[in-house]
Amino acid sequence: MSDNSKIEWTDATWNVITGCSIESPGCRDCYAMTLAGTRLRNHWSRIGLTQPSAGGPVWTGEVRFNEPWLHQPLNWKRSRMIFVVAHGDLFHANVPFETIDRIFAVMALSPQHKFQVLTKRTARMAEYFASPGREALIGQQVSQLHLQRKGSPVSEWSGLPMPNVLLGTSVENQRYADLRRAPMAELAAAGWATWVSYEPALDLVNWAGWEFLSWLVAGGESGATARPSLPGWYRAARDFCAAAGIPYLFKQWGTFCTKDQMPEATFMKVHAPDNAAGQDHADRTLNVGKKASGRLLDGIEHNGFPS
Repeated sequence: MSDNSKIEWTDATWNVITGCSIESPGCRDCYAMTLAGTRLRNHWSRIGLTQPSAGGPVWTGEVRFNEPWLHQPLNWKRSRMIFVVAHGDLFHANVPFETIDRIFAVMALSPQHKFQVLTKRTARMAEYFASPGREALIGQQVSQLHLQRKGSPVSEWSGLPMPNVLLGTSVENQRYADLRRAPMAELAAAGWATWVSYEPALDLVNWAGWEFLSWLVAGGESGATARPSLPGWYRAARDFCAAAGIPYLFKQWGTFCTKDQMPEATFMKVHAPDNAAGQDHADRTLNVGKKASGRLLDGIEHNGFPS
């Protein structure tokens, strides 16, 4: 677990599962994949999870259950927002449902925290919760864990859905928004709080049909091979959220930004030579770096969170 996370929308990460496989275009520059194949490649939790390629490390499809880290949230008394499995996917096909039961049992016994689950595999997430006896199976794990740690039976198991868990999915373009929407709507109808990470945004998305969301986070891509995004994409998400009463958080522009979205002083500092030559950059993206581009959308910092 990493406390004091630099991710704008969470406080800590809980990497009880590591490893994954490429699922869609948003995975191409996955920071977790790069770390697993470079700086963390010799760490016991990452060894063998990636393989070299011409474009850098690539997931092998192997996933690892890091059991020594399973109980970490139980030991944190101060309330935190915790990103669950930031360096993998909890609902990857190679994560057994029985393991997921144990992870949700820890969340159930940590009501002081808000857990942020994020997956690209929404169909499997919906399948997991719809499978026969799932509530009872998680409840058994809750009782066993409470007995193990406290020496007494659990006094109350409120069942599913869990009020301190947000179930989310990543969306990068219209194709994958359409593909992942129905399972998320099904979970929302069952009473779960649901959210979307529109990051990295790779194209405009029509958000009609997503009114069931409890939260939407949006942001551009960063890094040496980042793909640019356009203001209109984030305005569409912002305006949809405003109309639907959904909290909206704009995380970052990333590596690229347009002149009209940067403070004038910042633009002059990073692109003064071009500006002096009389070039107008207002309608095109500029490679200025994540720090310079900031996270203002039309001059406003959007920091919406679900209640």
